[in-house]
Amino acid sequence: MSELKKNKFIISNSRKGNPYDNAFVERLMRILKQQEVYLAKYETYLDVVEQLPQFIEDVYNEKRVHSTIGYLTPNELEEMEKQNKDVSRFDLEI
Repeated sequence: MSELKKNKFIISNSRKGNPYDNAFVERLMRILKQQEVYLAKYETYLDVVEQLPQFIEDVYNEKRVHSTIGYLTPNELEEMEKQNKDVSRFDLEI
């Protein structure tokens, strides 16, 4: 367990099916549905396969700021990490 804490892993002790364990994924799914799925005019499964990754890359990762990472986009945070900038100010629970 100390190795997990040393590497800043969050240890889950909740029971199976607890919705708080996957809060980040649940939030992503909510945003994905509200901002893409319900608004898109998908006609085929192929439309979905083509458009969802585009939404995630072009909107979710590039334009949408996230409060948990200091109101940056995921791409901005990743770029900071690549440049070896200090990102320790963010309480990253990813």
